[in-house]
Amino acid sequence: MVLPVCDHYSGVEVRMRKSLQLQAEMTQELGACVFDVTLDCEDGAPVGGELEHAHLVKEIVCSSLPQARVAVRVHPVDHPSFLNDVNVIVGSARGRLRHVMIPKVESLADVEMAAQAMNDVGASNLPLHVLIESPAAVHRAFDIASHPRVQSLSFGLMDFVSAHGGAIPSSGMGLQGQFTHPLVLRAKLEIASACHAHGKVPSHCVVTEFSDLDAIKVAAVKASRELGYTRMWSIHPSQIRPVVEALAPSAHEIEQAAALIVAAQSAEWAPVSHGGQLHDRASYRFFWQVLERAYQTGRHLPESVQSYFGETTCAA
Repeated sequence: MVLPVCDHYSGVEVRMRKSLQLQAEMTQELGACVFDVTLDCEDGAPVGGELEHAHLVKEIVCSSLPQARVAVRVHPVDHPSFLNDVNVIVGSARGRLRHVMIPKVESLADVEMAAQAMNDVGASNLPLHVLIESPAAVHRAFDIASHPRVQSLSFGLMDFVSAHGGAIPSSGMGLQGQFTHPLVLRAKLEIASACHAHGKVPSHCVVTEFSDLDAIKVAAVKASRELGYTRMWSIHPSQIRPVVEALAPSAHEIEQAAALIVAAQSAEWAPVSHGGQLHDRASYRFFWQVLERAYQTGRHLPESVQSYFGETTCAA
């Protein structure tokens, strides 16, 4: 399943509009859309102003460019504003949305409730992204990921830590603690495993040290290289490029993958000896995925494989 490697969240009007503008600019620059823009109703709407915020989000979605990758995070299914969000935004702009993020999902029943609400407004094919934010939800992650409408699972770090009633120290929400505390690390691994078991996309949580770009890149590298995450959240425009760069294959990996795919094609996908190693269709699939990720992240592709991906992508 191919999704942009970064999911950028914004809930304030000026930032929502600027995020979509930045998406268009970076798509033009890189030759591929490297991040989704998810307009936030859950944390973006002021208390008491949820309905007005939903109408604002609807207007922004409907006025976005046709090729824009725009999504919405609605309120949880048990929140009084959930159905208003769905009716106002999804009911009116379902043809422009790429997915709907459902926060605080606790069980498969919550996913089914969300899916039915989408069906009721004519959005029966709209993918659902799910935010896992509690120990119980982590326990049920495999069941949640199995639902056919679910496209991606995200980890809600801060709510997960808070749900433990002080049993996890506040350092568990920081850069180092979220990769070392056993309960947090276990949760991340469970979510990634559940996604890969069901062919879904695991999306890594935010980095609260949003002004520390080195910290963001470190987190993205660890999440992708050690924990199996193929997508990551951004909560500030400055985080987007470090996330994309960290989740992109290296130039060496791209060259290696391209050479092997060309060799495999020449052998009509039979096993080949390449670089002193035997490769067959299992490794061909892996290296093809490297090229897909390179294209997704706007990396330069060797001429030998550019025809597989249409127009030439630009180097970042």
